[in-house]
Amino acid sequence: MSVQPSLVDTLLERMKVLRVIPVLRLSSQESASRAIDLLIAAGYGTVEVTLTTPGAVELIASLRRRVPEHFLVGAGTVLDAEAAQRCINAGADYLVAPCMVVGLVAQAHGAARAALLGAFTPGEVLAAWREGAQAVKLFPAATGGPAHLAAIHAVYPDVPLCPTGGVSLGNIADYFAAGAAFVGVGNNIIDQTALNAGDDEQVVRHARQFLDLAPTL
Repeated sequence: MSVQPSLVDTLLERMKVLRVIPVLRLSSQESASRAIDLLIAAGYGTVEVTLTTPGAVELIASLRRRVPEHFLVGAGTVLDAEAAQRCINAGADYLVAPCMVVGLVAQAHGAARAALLGAFTPGEVLAAWREGAQAVKLFPAATGGPAHLAAIHAVYPDVPLCPTGGVSLGNIADYFAAGAAFVGVGNNIIDQTALNAGDDEQVVRHARQFLDLAPTL
């Protein structure tokens, strides 16, 4: 399949508008599925299912079949071509790696999917951008905090940055102020105690706070 840059670019623009990408690493497929349903109820338009979640590829396929077409299903912690193809076949709209994975972007583009590569240092960010990533996942964001992102953004103002790893209710606004195009929020987007207790209203209420703190474009 030939690359369809217009479609791939549209995926990036949609992620920018959505502002917050939940990045789930839950202990079971059932828990992840329940959490995703509650994230949808909270108003989220995308979720990244990491391949460290048991049954992740099957969950991606199930989501793609049952969620609205406009909802973006992402695959995270994609580390090689074989895993990438399984995620593409399952219907993932975008692939995310925590580091440089050579060839991943080309593979994603060939299937009209977007790709985000992880990086931390200025050299890694530039390498990921030159590889063709739609955005660069600044990971682990907590190591350098918003100040580190601001410094990277100052050097590469045209590179969309998505800080992930340690983004919380207490610092999400700081990451956007530092220049984040959008953010990835890990399991702290889910109130685990409420999820385990079956308190769906509290899970939705907690998750919605991240959207409320994210500035609109």
